[in-house]
Amino acid sequence: MSIRQAKPEDFSQVAPLIVQAMEDLACTFVNTTEIEKTYPLFEYFFRLPENQYSYQHTLVFEIEENIAGSVTIYDGGLLPVYRAPFLDYIKAQYNVQDLIIENETMPGELYIDTLSVSPKFQGQGIGKKLLNAAKNRALEEGYKKMGLLVDYDNPNAKRLYLALGYKSIGKKQLGDSVYEHLQLNLI
Repeated sequence: MSIRQAKPEDFSQVAPLIVQAMEDLACTFVNTTEIEKTYPLFEYFFRLPENQYSYQHTLVFEIEENIAGSVTIYDGGLLPVYRAPFLDYIKAQYNVQDLIIENETMPGELYIDTLSVSPKFQGQGIGKKLLNAAKNRALEEGYKKMGLLVDYDNPNAKRLYLALGYKSIGKKQLGDSVYEHLQLNLI
């Protein structure tokens, strides 16, 4: 068991985790109602550098060559740069037009874009370990805040984040859903 930097070849195990974290939003990006049809989009972007779903921004929790969980983190100030290729691609490839996507993060914040644990490994504290690894990265890189969005329909996740010290700082709309923006002060 270990947490390590993701590699491009992890795409087939990490893409479903990214989608699991996003749920319906992933379907919105591909103009579908079938979750499985979203995997190729995230497999594609995971393997590329310099985008919000890149392996470069992802840590994985590995158990005997199985990726049990992942967390994707990046500098919130770089969101517009990392998001642009993704939005251009879904517009061209999936005809996704007029999508309301607010900036879900802000400069000065290490942003947790997705955090997910495979269903067969849930309940083992892997999510907390990934959050701690993200926090350690934030501290090493000098961030004063970490942020994430939580679905209002996921009270268990919100309870976990609040127990870890996160506080609500507002709401953000992504696609057809509104999420709560939570932030952790690191200083």
